[in-house]
Amino acid sequence: MENLTYPIGRFVFEGMTTAQKEEWIQQLEQYPAKLKELVGQLSEEQLNTPYRTGGWTIRQVVHHVADFSMHALIRFKLTLTENNPTIKPFLEDRWALLSDTKDMPIEPSLSIIEGTFARMTTLLKSMSTVEFERQFYHPEKGSQMSVKLFLSFTRWHAYHHLAHIQHAKERLNW
Repeated sequence: MENLTYPIGRFVFEGMTTAQKEEWIQQLEQYPAKLKELVGQLSEEQLNTPYRTGGWTIRQVVHHVADFSMHALIRFKLTLTENNPTIKPFLEDRWALLSDTKDMPIEPSLSIIEGTFARMTTLLKSMSTVEFERQFYHPEKGSQMSVKLFLSFTRWHAYHHLAHIQHAKERLNW
């Protein structure tokens, strides 16, 4: 079950080198196209299939990535423009049950992902080394998070959900 829940492993942050930063930003830049290619030909029935027993449907995963990407962009911007802001967490499990996540076509969310990731990567590429050290407070976790840690998490999060969809497609022979 662990490999279905965490198909690329659990998130671990061990620091960030310049090479890693550039690789993570490039991976975020490529992500919208990879996701669109992965889900672009899925039928309504396939989109409404959970990626694992007890998990969200593939439709809900795509909408969740859009929700997260909007929050991520705002968290980066808040941290660059305010001194140690406290970010607003969101109750993703509850958001996943709302009609715009459960029932809507995925195309609007694919557009959101494309736009937010484009803005996010443009912003990240422009940042100085010092800016990656800036921090925000995450009240749900009860801890500070640096921009470099959050960049690493954002990349992991995106590819974590991409792997959910990829593994479901492989397992179900789609």
